[in-house]
Order: sequence, then structure tokens, then C-alpha cells
Amino acid sequence: MKKIKLALVALVATVIITGSSVYASFPVKNEVKTEQTVNSNATATEQSAELKAVEKSLTEKVSAKPENTLMDNDMIITLLLWWFLWPLAAHRWYKKKPVGWNILFILTGGGCGIWAIVDAINILTDNF
Repeated sequence: MKKIKLALVALVATVIITGSSVYASFPVKNEVKTEQTVNSNATATEQSAELKAVEKSLTEKVSAKPENTLMDNDMIITLLLWWFLWPLAAHRWYKKKPVGWNILFILTGGGCGIWAIVDAINILTDNF
């Protein structure tokens, strides 16, 4: 009987250790990289023109700045809803978060205030 218990404990420990490393506890954004190819049948001048166009588009993407570095209206509205109506999860309803999580937020009082603080940080850092 002791061997069975020991084997079960080892199995559970193995599942916990390996399972925790498989799934990320945060959202992972997968970016798809697209490559632009140069036509091999084109002449040298056409190829250089295509390469210059590709370089220009890449530099525009890299040098593009956000439209507004300060707080935009949507962030201000979300922050005000959080400040005045966080117990009702108004900021979460406004941003169209899943209904089940919003109800759980209300029932637990914003996770005893912890979820509410995390939401405020995410709103201020523009990650909400």
C-alpha cells in the first residue's frame, strides 16, 4: 500500500512540474513574419527598385510612432469607470471583457480588491 501511495505522489508531482512549464500563465502574442521576395526574372534595375521599396516600407514601420503618447479618450473613460464604478466592473463591461469573468469580478469584490488594482495598472500601462 505504501508503494502505491508513493507512486501516486511521484506521479502527481511529475504532472504538476511538467504541466506548469507547458502552459503560459500570461497571454502570448504570436507575430507572423512575412518575407517579401525579389523576382528572380526581373532585371537588375527592377530588383534594386524592389529592394529600395522593401527597405522604405521597413524603415517606415520601424520609425512609426504611436499616434498619441498621452492618455487617449478611451483610456480616460476606462480609468474613470474603474475609479467610480469598479465594484460593478463597469470598466470591464466597457472594454467588452468576457461576461463570466465580469460576474466573477463583481461577486468577489474585484478579487478582494487585488484584481481591481491589477486592472488599474493595466489600464494605466495601456495593456487592458
